[in-house]
Amino acid sequence: MIRIHPISGNKKQYLDLLLADEQESMIDCYLERGEMFILSDNDTVKASCVITCEDKGIYEIKSIAVYPEYQRQGYGRQLIAFVLEHYKDRCHTMLVGTGDSPLTIPFYESCGFAYSHRVPDFFIDNYDHPIFEGGKQLKDMIYLKRTLQPK
Repeated sequence: MIRIHPISGNKKQYLDLLLADEQESMIDCYLERGEMFILSDNDTVKASCVITCEDKGIYEIKSIAVYPEYQRQGYGRQLIAFVLEHYKDRCHTMLVGTGDSPLTIPFYESCGFAYSHRVPDFFIDNYDHPIFEGGKQLKDMIYLKRTLQPK
């Protein structure tokens, strides 16, 4: 049975999932101020996400990761659906920042996110090593957003 629940204790126990971000010092910038959720199925952790409040009514998905062996099975999409529902009464805009990757941008677009803006050279300026995804070096941070309508 799939269960999504918040983590209030030691969030770094899930560092292996969080390291989808690739650099622990970048994770440290948001982890403690963020709210973390774990998706598990029959007590096996499959995925995690961390959400931060960036301004009144504006939240950001700082991290979302699914263990490789569980990818492409809908767990990431379930986490996003959960987060959008969970924050709907206090959030009018949900942001997500990602690299300019052919692997992640279509996923977020299929979840209803649309291009918002770009931060040039974010990955070059903020990471201590080059980051590659889908064979492409990530340079700019691409922000996508989704507007939420309270029910």
